[in-house]
Amino acid sequence: MENCIFCKIAKGEIPSGTIEETNQFRVVLDVSPATRGHALILPKAHYTNLYDLPEEMAAEAMKLAQKMAQRMKERLHCDGVNILQNNEEAAGQTVFHFHLHVIPRYREDGQKIGWKPGEPTSQELDEIRELLG
Repeated sequence: MENCIFCKIAKGEIPSGTIEETNQFRVVLDVSPATRGHALILPKAHYTNLYDLPEEMAAEAMKLAQKMAQRMKERLHCDGVNILQNNEEAAGQTVFHFHLHVIPRYREDGQKIGWKPGEPTSQELDEIRELLG
C-alpha cells in the first residue's frame, strides 16, 4: 500500500520512536499516546486487519506484545497493561494497517478502556454458542 502511513513507519521510511525491531515487525511509541509508554506493534508487510494477518504472524505479534508488556512493567513500573487491537471502522479502527496497541496502565491514569456489559438471556447465549461453536 503506497499511501499507508503505517507501512512507511514500519519499513523505516518515516522516522519514528522505534523501541524494538525484528525481521517482521517494528515497535514504535504512539505519537498520540493514551498513557506514558503507549506503543504500537506494526508488521512491516501490509495487512489491513486481523482477518488478513497470517496465523504465524498473529502468533509473533502476540509474543512481541508479551515481551513489550514485560519490559513496560519492569522499566516503566506500570501497574498493568492493556493489549488492544481494532478491526474495521465499527470497532474503532482508524488506520487500516494491522497494529497492536500495548498500553501501560497506571493507577489513576484517567483512561477508561472498556464497554457497557450486556445482559443476554440464557437462550441468547445458547444461540450464539451454537453459531460460534
